[in-house]
Amino acid sequence: MKNQISNWLHEYGDELYSWAFYKVSSKEEAEDLVQETFIAAFSSIENFRENSSPKTWLFRILNNKIIDYYRKRANNLTFELESVNIYNESFDDNFDNSGNWKTIENQDNHWLDNDEFNHIFRQCIEKLPKNWSFIIRSKFILDLETDKICQKFKITSSNYWQIIHRSKVLLKNCIDKNWNA
Repeated sequence: MKNQISNWLHEYGDELYSWAFYKVSSKEEAEDLVQETFIAAFSSIENFRENSSPKTWLFRILNNKIIDYYRKRANNLTFELESVNIYNESFDDNFDNSGNWKTIENQDNHWLDNDEFNHIFRQCIEKLPKNWSFIIRSKFILDLETDKICQKFKITSSNYWQIIHRSKVLLKNCIDKNWNA
């Protein structure tokens, strides 16, 4: 059993770390999450069923650890949306009817695969007010349902959509300012 976990650590550790770092953007937090994943795997190895691969099982544990990480951090936040006045009607022109950013002409279609873009995008997310950053990550990275996010953050659906909209505006402005496509 100990050898099995050790083998999995060598075989999947780097992939788990990369995924955790992508999700939390912090080297130390990613390392801690991977360590917690292997501790949890070790303590519940008897629950591992051979009908899924060890990699799938470990990633499932890691994803739960990531969700717990954001939940713990979110529980310590208070919302002060009124104190941040960034809404401007002219920014509505940047979004289509679905609320998505309009396509920028002459932009490389593979910008999500661009390391420089991803670095700047992470920095822009970090510049958001902490509570907004957690909500954006919960929606777009963790892919949580709107009602679950509202419940966890103790906000109304209307407040949630204001945060999403305002965050998109700030992210777009930050990316436009800092990334030369």
